[in-house]
Amino acid sequence: MKKKSLKKPQRKHSFFKIVGYTLLSLIAFILLFIGSVQIGLWGKLPSKEELSTIQYQIASEVFTADSVLIGKYYLYDRQPVTFNEFPEHLRHALIAIEDERFYEHSGVDYKSLIRVAFKTVLMGDNASGGGSTISQQLAKNLYPRKERNHTNLVVDKVKEMIIAKRLEGIFNKDEILTHYLNTVSFGDNTFGIESAALKFYNTRTKDLTVPQAATLVGMLKATYGYNPRLFPEKSINRRNLVLTAMYTNNYLSEEAKTKFLKEDLQLDYREFDYNAGTAPYFREEVRKEMLQWISDQKTNGLDYNIYTSGLKIYTTLNYKMQQIAEDVLVGHMGKLQADFEKSYGNRAPWLKDKGLMEKIAKRTNTYKRLQKNGLSHGQIIDSLSNDHRIRTLGSWQGDKDVKASTMDSISHYTKFLNTGSLAVDPTNGEVLVWIGGINFKQYKFDHISQSKRQVGSTFKPIVYTTALEQGIIPCTYFSAEEVQYDNLKGWSPSNSGNKDEAYLNYSMEEGLSNSVNTVAVKVLEKAGIGNVIKMAKSMGISEKLPNEASIALGTGEINILELAQAYTSFVNNGKSTKPLLIKRITNQKDSILADFNSTIEEKAAFSKETGQTMIEMMKSTINSGTASRLRTTYGLKNDIAGKTGTTQNNKDAWFVALMPKLVHITWVGLDQHEIGFSNTGIGQGANAALPLFGLWMQQLNKKKDFDPYTKSKFPNPSQEVLNALDCDPIKKDGFFKRLFKNPNKKKTKKFNG
Repeated sequence: MKKKSLKKPQRKHSFFKIVGYTLLSLIAFILLFIGSVQIGLWGKLPSKEELSTIQYQIASEVFTADSVLIGKYYLYDRQPVTFNEFPEHLRHALIAIEDERFYEHSGVDYKSLIRVAFKTVLMGDNASGGGSTISQQLAKNLYPRKERNHTNLVVDKVKEMIIAKRLEGIFNKDEILTHYLNTVSFGDNTFGIESAALKFYNTRTKDLTVPQAATLVGMLKATYGYNPRLFPEKSINRRNLVLTAMYTNNYLSEEAKTKFLKEDLQLDYREFDYNAGTAPYFREEVRKEMLQWISDQKTNGLDYNIYTSGLKIYTTLNYKMQQIAEDVLVGHMGKLQADFEKSYGNRAPWLKDKGLMEKIAKRTNTYKRLQKNGLSHGQIIDSLSNDHRIRTLGSWQGDKDVKASTMDSISHYTKFLNTGSLAVDPTNGEVLVWIGGINFKQYKFDHISQSKRQVGSTFKPIVYTTALEQGIIPCTYFSAEEVQYDNLKGWSPSNSGNKDEAYLNYSMEEGLSNSVNTVAVKVLEKAGIGNVIKMAKSMGISEKLPNEASIALGTGEINILELAQAYTSFVNNGKSTKPLLIKRITNQKDSILADFNSTIEEKAAFSKETGQTMIEMMKSTINSGTASRLRTTYGLKNDIAGKTGTTQNNKDAWFVALMPKLVHITWVGLDQHEIGFSNTGIGQGANAALPLFGLWMQQLNKKKDFDPYTKSKFPNPSQEVLNALDCDPIKKDGFFKRLFKNPNKKKTKKFNG
């Protein structure tokens, strides 16, 4: 009996000894493991010095002149804000759901860790969470995990604890919260609470309501699964859990909780997408100008990055004007497209002209890639014609998924009319509206800054201006008779009117307002081609213009920006103003880095009297000439001068509107130069391009905000100018002259311009 009783204590002693050694070994292992992580055996840890200078990659923002955020340039969509800009309920929501003892621990919440370990290991509850504090989550935001296996997960957890402790030794709790809310991801490359607030609610962080703040904080557990746009019901449930946690932690009263639980999500989603949103063509042009500015700054030793430096770019664009113009574009271009396709019917070149479609296919990157791989033209076309698959083809009626080949897609998109539309304040050059095309996602080519097209009759005012400067008086009469010029290979410009025009003689004002081609060429002859080219250059057109008589009809290819600059001369006493896109650049703290003003030509291209005369002549274009539908169809009573334009074979439709504080230019046509409008009725500037201005101005006239532009008046011309224009618009040939003139026979002569 005694021997038996002596053995039991010995066994117990051995058992506790083994347990003790095991625990000590485990503790020693854990300590050694933590130590190995701390000294960098599992990868270098950031020092306190590194952590004390946290640097964010901050998106640059683009604002309109009326301070509306319209776009961002970024690698990571982030705009940091200060602690004072966090509403109290946002901080409460975050702490209540993510880290209840945030103000009690020093980076690691050991109570929470023990709870998680107990539930996960002993009870098998995988939904118990990770026990990470806000400080640990900040560490993860700053140094994201790279691998997902179990060993690295443990290492990463330990690293985050160590970094969290270091962060707490450097920053106070408010600073920890600030860094966390500025770095946390909300999915879709959106980082920080400010970017999330702008994206989901189109508001700033400081203006977030309690339910909005709770919704965004609720996303942090699973940014995709709780995305309020994609999964509204799940997002509401998660938001309500956050609101309940706020109530439990005494951050909300029961009454407030009950009220907020009943609210809808009320999203105002705005994605700052490169391809979408307001003024995408304008934003791309601003980006190009910014890259040039940044390059220039490097010569001064300043290193900025448009995607990471958090620059604020304040542009000249008028947000409301732009929005109206984009709405008008959809309405007019959709209708015009339908009319355009109907006018061609079954003989449409994109359906019937196989050779043309193959020619257009040659311009595509797909064709060039296959050609580089050694395929012949026939093999490439076969490949592009037989690769049928489901494709999304866009239209004004909406996108459709259809089974189509690459050639089908080329044919489909070839038929679309495109446009460029620009509004500039001529007094200071500020760009107010910029529409570079119908769809930036499908057509990246900008028809304002990149396109050079024949400008048609919109060039005629430059010809007439030159003539006036050469001493030709406004009441000089020019015959509308068609002439064949022997020394120009029999070139014979004609008019779209009837043969009776051969008996008519037009004053300069009447010839311009009705855009009579034969008269324009004769005015050019008097003014001199060289003088006209020189005048165009002095008005701001740098493009090389053709040194030939056809320049009178606008055969020179000019982009919209330069044409707009030339027209600003008419309201600036002969001095052109270069269009301006960017007014100011600041850093994230709103310290000004650069200010910009438009360049105004020092020397006037023409006299004040000539400018007044030209405005009066272009007023006639609106009141009684080719653009008179602005008065009749659109009922506009504003002070407007202007000029329509239609190029040869109806390839390009133009309209220029000139007001005391607005120059508005619109072009409409097809990107493929081989295709034009089927007839002048549809393709003339007055029908295709003018409505984009007419409809836009109708809307502007309804809003008092635009009174400074819409109600501005041209200065009264001098009496001398009025006297010079005081003559009959048209004189008819006398009886005997008509008797011996054959309107069906062209007059032959030499051009002496």
